[in-house]
Amino acid sequence: MEEIDDMSTFAPGSAQLICRALVVDREGRVLRTREPAELPGAPAGADDRTLLEAALRAVTERTGLAPGDLCLTPELLTAPVHVEAVGPAHYEFTFALCLARELPEPLEADWLPVEQLDSGSLGAKLRALNLDGRPTPVNASALIHDGDGRYLLHLRDNIPGIWEPGAFALLGGGREPGDRTLEDTLRRELAEEVPGLDPACLEPYAVEEATGTDGLCVPVQVFSGRWTGDPDGVGLAEGVLLRWFRPDMLHRLRLSTGTRDLILRHAAGPAVRAPVIPRPARAPETGGTELNIVGVHLYAEDDAGRVLLGLRHPDAAFAGSTWHFLAGHCERESAVACLVREAYEEAGLVIDPADLELAHVVHVLHGPSARPRMQLVFRARRLGGTPWLREPDKCLAWRWWDPDGLPEPLVPYARTAIDGIRTGRTYSEMGWCPA
Repeated sequence: MEEIDDMSTFAPGSAQLICRALVVDREGRVLRTREPAELPGAPAGADDRTLLEAALRAVTERTGLAPGDLCLTPELLTAPVHVEAVGPAHYEFTFALCLARELPEPLEADWLPVEQLDSGSLGAKLRALNLDGRPTPVNASALIHDGDGRYLLHLRDNIPGIWEPGAFALLGGGREPGDRTLEDTLRRELAEEVPGLDPACLEPYAVEEATGTDGLCVPVQVFSGRWTGDPDGVGLAEGVLLRWFRPDMLHRLRLSTGTRDLILRHAAGPAVRAPVIPRPARAPETGGTELNIVGVHLYAEDDAGRVLLGLRHPDAAFAGSTWHFLAGHCERESAVACLVREAYEEAGLVIDPADLELAHVVHVLHGPSARPRMQLVFRARRLGGTPWLREPDKCLAWRWWDPDGLPEPLVPYARTAIDGIRTGRTYSEMGWCPA
């Protein structure tokens, strides 16, 4: 028999493909059928979507195990542990699996110590891998909450063949060979699914079991993280939408029982109820105290309660072609003086400093390596003049907007501030979570 090192050397359409399952239990033993005494296997059929699915079919037909009794190994995932040519246009693929749980009844098969497995190079590979047969998480999910009782859920595409189609679920996905850790897996998946979502920290919370599209048991490492951003402002690349939900809303959603129970357990747990004593993150360059950038913003309403927003120029250094408050960065001046200056320079508005009051503060971190920003939003009780374009290279239009019909796209922290002002809150955080 010839071992295949280059998978591109054979043409599946013209070959006979035998797919075998190498099932390892927690004692390191291998499952073998009795008649004949071999690893369970079957030819790949037209109804098998993958070679792994053919191997699973062989297990269920010849041993009595169900796919849900098995799970992938993190060392190999869906890749075969061994591929061998056993004759002209005849190949065998062997996939390694482990038991997901202890079995209550004996099987119609025998367990054989790996050392007694007479399979040439396959036996050598198994001894080198040292598979212990213990189920280990191969997927990672993010249980993201805002610290105020809301949880972030992802509505998946209603497309057959994907995991939990058309249902709300946690963000996350499966481990890939290049992932060093499951946190790497989760951060890669978050970057692919929601490019603008970057929780400052993720902590292991629980290991849950799910069922894959092939029926296999999938142990999932769930990480908890805190984030306070706007789901509509992070650029969803996969699925239908992201939304915040409180636990008392979950019964109204299409949601797996396991996910619902997980959120309810977390919401009732001591980690949520206990006071959080945060530790400061180390500054990327100095390693200690880090200066925050201070931004000032104008919250102005007309007689109809509409909010003044400006459409930023496409070439603006920040948030091009996006609606935002009239705003600026503090130089060597007070925050109020800065806003009075910016209001006149940008829109020709004259504001008496005595007519400004602090309405909301958003402390923003746009990523682990970014400078923190303290965004101060001041309400103007009176305005002198009508806004007009004094800096057309920075702003294309000033317009009054109904708070219930804000424009898109809108700078996420501006939306957070408007929501906070309308509900009477004076402070919000975006991008931070306790260390």
